[in-house]
Amino acid sequence: MIEIKPQKINNCEVCVPGSKSYTHRILIAAALSDGICTIHNGLKSQDTLLTLDALRQMGITIDVTDDRFIVHGAKGVFKPCMDPIYLGNSGTSVRLLTAVAALGQGDYVLTGTQRMGERPIQDLLDGLNQIGVKARSVNNNGCPPIEIKGDNIPGGRVDLKCGVSSQFLSALLLIAPCIKKGIQINITEGPVSRPYVDMTVDVMKEFGVEIYRDGYHRFRVSGGQTYRAGSYVVEPDCSQAGYFWAAAAISGAKIKVKGTTQKTRQGDVRFTELLEKMGCDILYETDGIAVSGRPLSAITADMADMPDMVPTLAVVASFAKGTTVIQNVAHLKAKESDRLGSVVQELSKIGIQASCSDTGMMITGGTPHGSEIDTYGDHRMAMSFSLVGLKVPGIIIKDEMCVEKSFPNFWDVFQGLYR
Repeated sequence: MIEIKPQKINNCEVCVPGSKSYTHRILIAAALSDGICTIHNGLKSQDTLLTLDALRQMGITIDVTDDRFIVHGAKGVFKPCMDPIYLGNSGTSVRLLTAVAALGQGDYVLTGTQRMGERPIQDLLDGLNQIGVKARSVNNNGCPPIEIKGDNIPGGRVDLKCGVSSQFLSALLLIAPCIKKGIQINITEGPVSRPYVDMTVDVMKEFGVEIYRDGYHRFRVSGGQTYRAGSYVVEPDCSQAGYFWAAAAISGAKIKVKGTTQKTRQGDVRFTELLEKMGCDILYETDGIAVSGRPLSAITADMADMPDMVPTLAVVASFAKGTTVIQNVAHLKAKESDRLGSVVQELSKIGIQASCSDTGMMITGGTPHGSEIDTYGDHRMAMSFSLVGLKVPGIIIKDEMCVEKSFPNFWDVFQGLYR
């Protein structure tokens, strides 16, 4: 555990690592490509390395240096795997690679932690079944472990539910160019977290794949296309940037996250807009986005498209005047932890009045006090609640190293706020 000790925060600039979501997607696109791909600024974290190791286990050669990944694409051809592929509690890895394994040869089993065994994936399995893939939940509960039989995929039309995760759609989109007949996808529910769909489409287009779409309702990808090998750069992670923008909001300092930009497809960049509504000043500068903290007022926020920022906003709301209402985030119950219940539980520990429903959360700002914070093995709980300690003595984060899932050097960057 680690104790956060309040200190004066000076105006400063910070650097955050490459986007976790983009790194997963670019690694997979590179593995599907027709040659050698160099990936710059890719995130090296527990989750992304699980995806990388899984691709290696499936026969893809990947070299890792200090500043890049070098992926030897195999044009969608994967080797059989005799042993199960372990993916920890990385939901992105399991969902995307469930579809990727369908391009392989023989049977693949994807497994993970106990919590992973509670995270739903049946809607993706149903979608794969519709295009001729034999994929099933080993325990017949709609959750991992998953068994996929790799074979020639007929392709065709899919009616897909994406009310639990947009990654079901991203998974099918990523493999579609490698299927002879391609895939037509009709979305019957959702999708939640829509910006992540845009990120998937952006990656595919950057690799030279053509996609036809009607908003978020219908998608068509022709088969027989090739992911183009080349050099690719991963932009900074706006989810991770959000902790430092929130630190500015709480502390009153001006904090810039280098390299962030409004032009990104990452939906979490819009967290700055919520902070602005709460009273902060936002500065869109040439080398990054900065937030200057001001007295905070409560807001009502639809967070359907940026669910990863919900714990962070909830912590900021603890310092705001009034009651903040967070809406349309039912899918948070299926994350690394039940992020609705977990956030409310920990806010209550520090003396903040909070409650949750099946779809949202209410937080009434007050005067937080110190407490030990349980993180539930959830990286975002650890990073979000560390922010309370910027102003409140006695905040102790348990299992602080769970941040390695997405931001291995978080505590070093966090300590940099005090310099």
